Amino acid sequence: MAESVLKRIAHGDPRAVADCIDEFGGLVWSIARRLTRARADAEDAVQEIFTDIWRSAARFDPAQGSEKVFIATIARRRLIDRMRRSSAEPATESTDVLDHAGWADPGSRGEICVEAERAAQAVAQLRPDQQKVLQLGIVNGLTHSEIAKTTGMPLGTVKTNMRRGLLQVRELMSVLVDDTGEVRS
Repeated sequence: MAESVLKRIAHGDPRAVADCIDEFGGLVWSIARRLTRARADAEDAVQEIFTDIWRSAARFDPAQGSEKVFIATIARRRLIDRMRRSSAEPATESTDVLDHAGWADPGSRGEICVEAERAAQAVAQLRPDQQKVLQLGIVNGLTHSEIAKTTGMPLGTVKTNMRRGLLQVRELMSVLVDDTGEVRS
């Protein structure tokens, strides 16, 4: 039996990250899109969710449930946290809706691949130091402190490069896509 994608991520297999996105990207996107108001919020949530998945992969225990349930649980918790942070009042009843939420259409595999390709093209346009920080943080799952230690950059520079890099990627991707998700010509 092949090793689970989460165990492969936990062991540092760089291909496992792409496999995880291929296998569970639609699930995570549909949960995030269904439970957020705007597409941009869903995109932010997906980034946060996959970052949590990379960091939590070592905690996955197949005896406790499937990878799909583990990932959906992380997504649900992250979205609840986002809802609570954005709410002016404490959310006590608002999370009940998550138990009965339906799934949005995540799009076809081709649509997901096109979006991933556009993201890769946007990242390729960043400065090398921003590319390196995003690679280490998002793909390799390193914390800001670990990135600083690995690259020799000051912690503040790592945080600045991460934030500016993500903002630039979002901006570059939005040039090609309007609010409905249609590609502009």
